Amino acid sequence: MTTSYSPAPGAAPVGRMLLAQTAFETKMLLRNGEQLLLTVVIPTVLLVLFSAVDVVSVDGPGKRVDFLAPGLLALAVMSTAFTGQAIGTGFERRYGVLKRLGASPLPRWALLTAKTGCVLVTEALQVLLLSVIALALGWSPHGLATSSGALAAAGLLVLGTAAFSGLGLLMAGTLRAEATLAAANLVFILLLLAGGVVVPLAKFPAAIRSALELLPISALSDGLRSVLQYGSGVPWSDLGVLAVWAALGLAAAARFFRWE
Repeated sequence: MTTSYSPAPGAAPVGRMLLAQTAFETKMLLRNGEQLLLTVVIPTVLLVLFSAVDVVSVDGPGKRVDFLAPGLLALAVMSTAFTGQAIGTGFERRYGVLKRLGASPLPRWALLTAKTGCVLVTEALQVLLLSVIALALGWSPHGLATSSGALAAAGLLVLGTAAFSGLGLLMAGTLRAEATLAAANLVFILLLLAGGVVVPLAKFPAAIRSALELLPISALSDGLRSVLQYGSGVPWSDLGVLAVWAALGLAAAARFFRWE
């Protein structure tokens, strides 16, 4: 006896499942007030506040916003790819969400890819919002006038996303959720203050400046500033630092991530 069902049972194609999971992850992120505060509100407030108030002295030509905008774009990438993803994935792991999703027809690699897609969609919205606000404040992104400058900025953002995403998944997949929450927020604050985001690295003592320059947030903010503020060529050294962090972070996350 032949039985037919409509619709036919079975898993959807991987591509369709991947798009559906990416859309779901993005909706969940945008509905989370705490995550929106971290990824959207804080960078926006810092951009407006430090552009209008002479709190710290900045380096380079142009207005204060010309120095601040690249650094806060870097902060937006870190807040989403590292802090937000680490905290969200850590609690999903604690509550068994990852374990259940891992038993679904969706492959585990596709689940992590969907999380990366969610990060990229969120970052695109962040970059658009911060750029519009910065332009309204008088920002002049000189490097975007050339194709090489635009490609360099895009490459920095992609490598920065990969680096912070790998570190965030590594933290979420190895620590308890509560420890991830505390550590991710602590790292966010420390890198905000010491990563060249709003305080120029030149203000730090020379003894520790060379070490700070090797941090991923420093490489991302310095590279974006080199392109967007100074209109310099491709910042190969900053791209190299981010590439090393991305390779190490993603490799470590793939090796040590625990689903339960």
